[in-house]
Amino acid sequence: MGSTQEQHYTDQQALLDAQLELWHSTFAYIKSMALKSAMELRIADAIHHHGGTATITQIATKVQLHPSKIPCMRRLMRVLSVTGIFSIANAKHSAGDGDCVYGLTPASRLLVGTLSLTPTLSLILHNTFVSPFLGLATWFEHELPDLTLFEISHGKTVWDVIGHDETVSPLFNAAMVADSRFLMDIAIKECGYVFQGISSLIDVAGGHGAAAQAISKAFPHIDCSVLDLSHVVASAPASTGLKYIAGDMFESIPPANAVFLKWVMHDWDDSKCVTILKNCKKAIPPRDAGGKVIIVDTVVGAGPSNLKHRETEVLYDLFIMVVNGIERDEQEWRKIIFEAGFTEYKIIPVLGVRSIVELYP
Repeated sequence: MGSTQEQHYTDQQALLDAQLELWHSTFAYIKSMALKSAMELRIADAIHHHGGTATITQIATKVQLHPSKIPCMRRLMRVLSVTGIFSIANAKHSAGDGDCVYGLTPASRLLVGTLSLTPTLSLILHNTFVSPFLGLATWFEHELPDLTLFEISHGKTVWDVIGHDETVSPLFNAAMVADSRFLMDIAIKECGYVFQGISSLIDVAGGHGAAAQAISKAFPHIDCSVLDLSHVVASAPASTGLKYIAGDMFESIPPANAVFLKWVMHDWDDSKCVTILKNCKKAIPPRDAGGKVIIVDTVVGAGPSNLKHRETEVLYDLFIMVVNGIERDEQEWRKIIFEAGFTEYKIIPVLGVRSIVELYP
């Protein structure tokens, strides 16, 4: 009898665990929206302003929150603490009532200061990129080739919006600059050797040149240039020792010892990537003369094999699918690399969910 009751309990617990799994996935978007609101309210900045820890009252005062919303702010901070964005500790105050002191975690420290990732995350969580997902199931019902999910949602390509929308365009440029400032410092420290022996470098689709600036600063002997579309180059800030070139990577790439592509290839399908890589190959000298292409992008399955790493890779793949992009695994990279005429490649998985990929002609 006891065994039957125990089995019954196990079965019921399994059902509850399954329900929990579904609820956890269903409410996952709340985590994103809580983080979005924290960035918009500049909560991490408020805590940082108070020396790294702050009470709800101190946070509310700094972000100019209406006093009536303080109880709601406690609930928001509880979510952000449980999910690891902020830390939390109890403290007693002179008034005698208990309150919580919130602190910055390694994650929220990346929302403040010169290496803040807030612009990058704000772009990803902007309504322009979130809203298309509401029609994801309907999009799957259509036969390919088809409009991208982004085009169905907005009536324009992502590049039309990024290039001409007065709200999204500056947000996109700021996001790319923030990501490059953060990532290139790590890339240069972890494997700066990939830039050794290079005399000139073209940063293709390099935007406002943050990545090229980092390379130029670390390796002053490298003649660095940025290639991007004319409207991007026109709005780029002046930078000492950096040359901006207006052009289209699908047409041609100026000659250089090396070509650099950061977070570019995942935006395009295989045929367009092969076109880009063929143009890269034309732009560089033979391997024995030092020619190579350096790519910074995701290689699905490379690097750490923990669940959070793997889940982030595949979630980003689904995110980029909205604009007809793809995060490739090694076999998918190999296909376009060899089709473009390169003879060898090397994957260096040292940048979290991204890797450095060297291509040799």
